[in-house]
Amino acid sequence: MRWALVKVCLAVTTMVVVAFAVPLGLVVKEMARDRAFQGAEREAAAVAPALSITTDRDQLERVVASAGADSGMAVHLPADGGRAALDLGRQRAAGRDIEAVRGLGRASTTTVPGGSTLLQPVALGSGAIAVVEVYVPESEVTNGVGTAWAVLAAVGLALIVGSVAVADRLGVRMVRPARRLVEGAHELGEGKLGARVPEDGPTELRLAAVAFNSMADQVVQLLANERELAADLSHRLRTPLTVLRLNAASLGAGPAAEQTRAAVAQLEREVDTIIRTAREAKPQTAAAGPGAGCDVAEVVRERMEFWSALAEDEGRKWRVAGVDRPVRVPVARTDLAAALDALLGNVFRHTAEGTAFAVDVHNGEDAVIVLVSDAGPGIADPEAAMARGRGSGHAGSTGLGLDIVRRLAESTGGDVRIGSSVLGGTEVRIWFQLGARKPVGRGQRGAVRRRRSGKSVSAFNRPRSLP
Repeated sequence: MRWALVKVCLAVTTMVVVAFAVPLGLVVKEMARDRAFQGAEREAAAVAPALSITTDRDQLERVVASAGADSGMAVHLPADGGRAALDLGRQRAAGRDIEAVRGLGRASTTTVPGGSTLLQPVALGSGAIAVVEVYVPESEVTNGVGTAWAVLAAVGLALIVGSVAVADRLGVRMVRPARRLVEGAHELGEGKLGARVPEDGPTELRLAAVAFNSMADQVVQLLANERELAADLSHRLRTPLTVLRLNAASLGAGPAAEQTRAAVAQLEREVDTIIRTAREAKPQTAAAGPGAGCDVAEVVRERMEFWSALAEDEGRKWRVAGVDRPVRVPVARTDLAAALDALLGNVFRHTAEGTAFAVDVHNGEDAVIVLVSDAGPGIADPEAAMARGRGSGHAGSTGLGLDIVRRLAESTGGDVRIGSSVLGGTEVRIWFQLGARKPVGRGQRGAVRRRRSGKSVSAFNRPRSLP
């Protein structure tokens, strides 16, 4: 591509130089010839006034000498009134040419050895026609032409060399980004997901590099979403696993019971392995579209109906508040159910049997808050618990459940905070922002928390202690 561009530029520039230089060279040659003959015409015109006054040989010789062209000028007087014809100076033109000019009465040029002559007719006082001959050497006709042609050739050559150099630089400027784009495509095809292309060069190649980098980022994001989906789906399996583990614990002694408990433990370990393998995926939660959403009160009642059976088996006291009327939030029903299951599953998984818990729903003007509280030992490091892939530090905790909840809340412009509950344990507050708000990114999360820190949950009715 580079050499093709150089060849094209060389051919085009050569044609342009030839198209302009050849006519310009001919014009220069013609201008030099015109300049030489214009000088000859001036010399002939200097003698014409004297010829109209006198035909005396001595006076005419002085006039020719004063014109400064005695060696290159000749005067031819015809015979008149018994006076013989008179020729002054060296005659170079043929006699027939002189007679032809005298007969026609107009100037003419003729070629002679070593150059050309200008034959200028001049009327004498007697009415006869004299002819003034001015010799123009070939050196005067071509004076400066060679230098002008050399300058034109040098300029043309410089233009050709300069155009080739510019074409070579342009070719390099185009070829390098194209080559980097090809190399980046090969690297991405070989599985090197970090391959990116510098976004420089001509506009078209720069746009291609931008599109390539965007495509590479999208590929990485799609792969990350696949890993994240695998982790989320695996985490959702922990809810039925919790039920199996609790049921297996109540089977008592015996080989079958031990095998069941061992199988459940093995299954939990496999799920934990899947979650930890996918924990590096970038979080992404799709917010519900316009007009979509669900009733928080309905979802809470439904999920508490499921978890209440397990709570009765373990002797846990529980309470639900704020679900007596519909409370809508702009999230999908399945996502909200998965978030509640993740929080309630953490209560059953990380607190002892008999630990009380509560779920409260508060409906404000611009937000809906869901509180999940327990009377357990609490979380020593809430920030670490919110970190994806770390968890609270307990065995089997990956932090993915809280990450699912956080992403769901941030998809509405809200957030999630962990604190101490009035029951003495952990309180997880989920803030769902109502209205059309842009999702809050990771870089904005701290600002959102600081902005809302002054508007605590005490603005609503906090859950009372369980009886």
